[in-house]
Amino acid sequence: MGSLSAGPPPDPSVGGGRSWLGGVTPTTVPSGPVSDDSTPLPLHLVTADGVRLEAEVVCPTGPAPGEDAVTGAVVLAHPHPLHGGSMTSLVTSELFRLLPPRGIAALRFNFRGVGASEGEHGNGETEHHDIEAAIDELAARTETRPLVLCGWSFGADVSLTVAHPALAGWIAIAAPLRFRPQADYAAVGADPRPKLLLVPEHDEFRSPESATEAVEGWNATTVQAIAGADHYLVGRTDKVARLVATFVADLSGEPARRG
Repeated sequence: MGSLSAGPPPDPSVGGGRSWLGGVTPTTVPSGPVSDDSTPLPLHLVTADGVRLEAEVVCPTGPAPGEDAVTGAVVLAHPHPLHGGSMTSLVTSELFRLLPPRGIAALRFNFRGVGASEGEHGNGETEHHDIEAAIDELAARTETRPLVLCGWSFGADVSLTVAHPALAGWIAIAAPLRFRPQADYAAVGADPRPKLLLVPEHDEFRSPESATEAVEGWNATTVQAIAGADHYLVGRTDKVARLVATFVADLSGEPARRG
């Protein structure tokens, strides 16, 4: 298993190059924009340190008269900005598309320095402000519904450093658990709120077995392998969406809707 280099990592968009954690970079990274069937509402968030971020939110409509439209909410955090990651990357976009039909409001945003977001990449040290601003925005829109923070790769690692009081739980998808010092994960690890780590069976950067060892001793934490998947989860996003929807439904006490 590779390790992070001390200097700036190479650009994985270069065909045949080496990946930032060792090995040949798959052609699926960085992901191109994925079209969405829903119509998102564009937003601008302002972080506690004054950075203006680009974001979008989709709130579902009720499936039938008298039924609540929103059963839960999810903030989506995208993969590494220095490797082409953005809110339109594959897994982030697919969850943004697939969760609202299941009654789950979704907010995605670009980390600082990505797309139309202001600021500069903070190596994971300042991006917690970005996530906190997104949580504040979605919490205000969904009020008492359970709100889950869900990140993929770099976004998962940063998410696991954010112990925001509005959260009902965390989902970390293919978290390398390496972008921040282990001490930065301590608060979330000790938190009694539930955490679900979805780890691809063939993840290049953190295997299910290694992830289980890394979070040993964490409270209320489940590690679930995604059979047949690698870090980029091509062809497995429907399954990931179902697992996310089920996690949110369990928190809300309502049955998961089918998209």
